[in-house]
Amino acid sequence: MSLAVPMRPFHVAARRALTETIAEFTLTPADGGEIATFTAGSHVTVETPSGAMRRYSLVNEGEVPDSLVIAVKREPQSRGGSASMHGEAQPGTILNVSAPQNNFALQSAPRYLLIAGGIGITPILAMGQHLRAIGKPFDLIYCTRSVAETAYLDAVRALGHRVTIHHDNGDPHQLYDFWDHFETPSSAQVYCCGPAPLMEEIKAVSGHWPEGRVHFEDFKGIDAVRPSDQPFRVSLHGTGQVVDVAASKSILEALRDAGIRVASSCESGTCGTCRCRLISGRADHRDMVLMEEEKDSQIMICVSRAQSGDLTIAL
Repeated sequence: MSLAVPMRPFHVAARRALTETIAEFTLTPADGGEIATFTAGSHVTVETPSGAMRRYSLVNEGEVPDSLVIAVKREPQSRGGSASMHGEAQPGTILNVSAPQNNFALQSAPRYLLIAGGIGITPILAMGQHLRAIGKPFDLIYCTRSVAETAYLDAVRALGHRVTIHHDNGDPHQLYDFWDHFETPSSAQVYCCGPAPLMEEIKAVSGHWPEGRVHFEDFKGIDAVRPSDQPFRVSLHGTGQVVDVAASKSILEALRDAGIRVASSCESGTCGTCRCRLISGRADHRDMVLMEEEKDSQIMICVSRAQSGDLTIAL
């Protein structure tokens, strides 16, 4: 089965360590073709060496791009995506990569407030560099645990005096206080990317701001695996093949491990690419796509699983 998202082969042209857990990858077209222009805030979908599809923000300038630059944090609970990028994506490796897309584009505004936490600096740095190049005023707040865990520290500092870099040293009492920036709604457009606690904090302190003024980039989506999950089996309608789904795997991952190619894109329950027919069984629906009336006959196999017993699906 072919991928639903059009992909092209790219070489890993270069790789460098930004921190102990974050690596930067420079990707160039393996077919020698051109790269489509893109704007700050754009991302690409990468088929990682494990076969998992992951979305990564682009760090580099996109007006006349000769490469795509992404940064990947190795997640401690990685189920194949970031772990395989860190373990297997070396210079010379070929990866399938989508064309750039932008769901986090800068809107016209008199000024901007950019907020990043950890690896969330990737789209925010690109935005800051673009705004500086065109002379637009902005403030940038970058929160990390420590200097050693701060990717692109020098590049962020080079953006100018309106940059705040804050390290909390893992102490909840040292978390940055955003209230002064949000107490009184302003004409600024706000862009935030980072871990869930940071984004929840910004949502909380900006609840009284006008709708559409505060924007978030979040690739995490839904948790496909939870501590209470149990193993089950999936039967494939038409072929009769039975695949075991471990408690630590999604249906999509189990099928991939069994050598069965299935179309996918976000792998976080938000895009609908991996929609399959649900023939029998009780599904635990965890996606953000299906309507209630669709849940008896369809399933998103990247995040949903059996509620109890086994499932039969048609790919």
